[in-house]
Amino acid sequence: MAGSDEQAVRGRDRLAALLADASTGALAAAGGLVAGVYLRSATPGLLRLSVLAGLPGPLFKPWWRLHVDRPFPVADAYRLGVPVVLPNATETMRRYPQLAAGLPFPFGSVHVPVPGRTEPLGVLTVLRPAVTDTEDEFLDREPLARLAAALGVGLLALADGDEAAVLWDGEPMGVLPPVRRSAQAAAGRFHWDPVTAALRADDPLHTLLGLRPGGLGGTAKALAEAVAPADAPRILAALRETAAGRPPSAPLAVRARDGAPRLLLLWPEGADGTEPAVGDVVVGGVVFHPGPAAADGAADLLPQGVFCMDRLGLIVYANPAAARLTGRTREWLIGRQLWDAMPWLAGAPYDDHLRGALLAPDPVHFHARRPGGERDRPGEGDWLAVSVHPGADLLTCTLAPASRLDPGTERVPEALVPPGTVAAERPTASLYRPIALAIALTDAVTARQVSAVVMQELLPAFGGRQLAIYLLQDRHLYLAWETGFPQGFLAPFDGVGLDARIPGVETLTTGRPLFFESMEQIVAAYPGLAIDADVGARAFLPLIASGRPVGSCILGFDRPRGFSTEERTVLTALAGLIAHAMERARRYDSEAALARGLQQALLPRRLSAHPLVETAGRYLPGAQGMDVGGDWYDVVEAGDGLALVIGDVQGHGVQAAATMGQLRSAVRAFALGDRPPDEVLSGTNHLLIDLDPGQFASCCYLRLDPVTGRARIARAGHLPPLLRCPDGRVRVLDIPGGVVLGVYPRARYPVTELLLEPDSILALYTDGLVERPGMDIEDGIASLGLVLAEAGGAVGRRAGWSLAEVADRLTATVRLAPDRPDDVALLLAARRPAAARRPEGRAGHGPAPPARS
Repeated sequence: MAGSDEQAVRGRDRLAALLADASTGALAAAGGLVAGVYLRSATPGLLRLSVLAGLPGPLFKPWWRLHVDRPFPVADAYRLGVPVVLPNATETMRRYPQLAAGLPFPFGSVHVPVPGRTEPLGVLTVLRPAVTDTEDEFLDREPLARLAAALGVGLLALADGDEAAVLWDGEPMGVLPPVRRSAQAAAGRFHWDPVTAALRADDPLHTLLGLRPGGLGGTAKALAEAVAPADAPRILAALRETAAGRPPSAPLAVRARDGAPRLLLLWPEGADGTEPAVGDVVVGGVVFHPGPAAADGAADLLPQGVFCMDRLGLIVYANPAAARLTGRTREWLIGRQLWDAMPWLAGAPYDDHLRGALLAPDPVHFHARRPGGERDRPGEGDWLAVSVHPGADLLTCTLAPASRLDPGTERVPEALVPPGTVAAERPTASLYRPIALAIALTDAVTARQVSAVVMQELLPAFGGRQLAIYLLQDRHLYLAWETGFPQGFLAPFDGVGLDARIPGVETLTTGRPLFFESMEQIVAAYPGLAIDADVGARAFLPLIASGRPVGSCILGFDRPRGFSTEERTVLTALAGLIAHAMERARRYDSEAALARGLQQALLPRRLSAHPLVETAGRYLPGAQGMDVGGDWYDVVEAGDGLALVIGDVQGHGVQAAATMGQLRSAVRAFALGDRPPDEVLSGTNHLLIDLDPGQFASCCYLRLDPVTGRARIARAGHLPPLLRCPDGRVRVLDIPGGVVLGVYPRARYPVTELLLEPDSILALYTDGLVERPGMDIEDGIASLGLVLAEAGGAVGRRAGWSLAEVADRLTATVRLAPDRPDDVALLLAARRPAAARRPEGRAGHGPAPPARS
């Protein structure tokens, strides 16, 4: 076992080295600013970013996952198998406006598919300085093509030639680009526990020492010899002194093996990073490879705060003023990620500013509120002026109290600044909110989701507390969403006709937004309108999409307030975005209703039965977006036995449901002919390819002899079944499988034999039952196995328990989830002992409801 673990570690290290070499090589070949590699994931149609060089991972998080059908250059390069070249922002905006809106900076990009044997394995992508439209040639693409080809060869070699095994499902690795100048600063952190002698070092420290992650070893001696072999005894002595509460009064100056200077900062802290208690001391430290000493010394004397970070966001230098302004010590700041050291600089719009500094040549200036300010007396002391100056390898940042700025410096009204942030400059903030809302709305596909996005984006941005959305139907406005209003307050306005004289109707019929700075203004404009004791301001926005009325949006405030010209303009623009999203959601909801009806018609109402076999099936539609998919299950008489099948068609909606119905019919036809499992899947695969619906499907097919319990099973890209043995153990069945249906006409599906003993339970399921955001699917399968072990045991312990109740237990968690993203199918089968044969012969287990909610 140890050998296999070591082999797995070596394989991961080789993969990491391949990806790192490809990304850094692409930077050099294209003169790039940022480079990365997207690889296929275990989720069909989804690409994941595996490595990112030259940009901190958190700043690129919106683009970690890309579907191959999205209008993005990476997706087009993968799907079409050809490079996509964008020389500048103008061309990017013309061809890929969504990318240009998310990264509105003057850069160009190149996206080259990584070739496999039959299809691309991924995409090598580089962001680089832009060129003008008049330049004939953007860059020499041949070096990038060679890099992509070499990466493809290396990936296939690691996977023993199996294209299907080249997958990435984790977060991207961060890689520092090659240093472009000498005397570059770098830092890494470690913690040493003197009681257990265990040492933990972060990845930047491994990089600084020229080691792979985990290669340092877990001892203080290994650390000392790696940092400075000649000074190792002095380092060990300093560690012991620090553990005793006597840290060095100044950083230790040591020399690396090659003679380069290094600094070692040590301090005692508690095991949880707080002030140490007696007997609970851990030694924290930073190994620092400094830049030019004279420059550092000069910056130390400046009254402005100055700190530097590398292109992955690691702070490598901070002067005393920066420490004072951030409320931290220099030792604490150095070696930490910016988002850990200064969390108040994380999130929008600061991420956008930092991306700009990394992707564009000009400095970035903005304002931010520092923590611990005078909250009871807000004023200039709460503000910091932040400047970020880009460099080839480092970003130099300055901090200064906003009171030192020119008193005439213009700031944006706080209502326009994203939640949790303050005072970005006017041009950025005025554009930010429509762009942010537009991007957020692209993933909202139902009216409920659109309303939730509007609440999350609109209310915090403008300081609102109340939101109501009315939609037009049959010349009446009906309340679709509300939050923040007193219970029953809006009831009199639900279902009002378009002839009613109220502001929510008038804003829609006239197409003009209405702004009221107080309730007194509303009462004066609409005498007799029931307002109760509410005194706040209101904004009534018409929702009109392509000239068609959709509804009205009401934004409410707790107190009277004015609306600037800029705020009115932005709110009006946002209303247009909301209207288009609502119109799209209505069409989506209509299609979903049609798909639900089709799905219910296609799923089996009653499963074929056998006196010696009990079965139970469950289907749950998704609770997000197009909440009907292509999951299905079935039990079919096959000769003198039973065939059990479960499948999952890619995608959602009417097309997926229709394809599911065709596949279910095909599988039933093959099963009724008692064809072997491999022939059933091969025949269904050919049928799906001939139909060419543009979709593929996973499937698991099992032919069971109820008398002997002998089962023959084949898989087509589907999740492995679970088997609960009579003794209570649950096993994940290792069933070799072929590729998903509908992809490769000559695909083969090996058959595996297994024995289903009496009182054992076989579970077939789809990924919606075990897949959760942020959790590995293997963990989800393991959790399902634990529930099956417990619920299956109850069948034998309690009289009256049935397999149907076990199915309900297994689907209980997902049935109650309000945001279930995918549909769920489950099929259980259990053999009864021979003595349990029912006297009535081939009686069924009763209807298997196709949908439970």
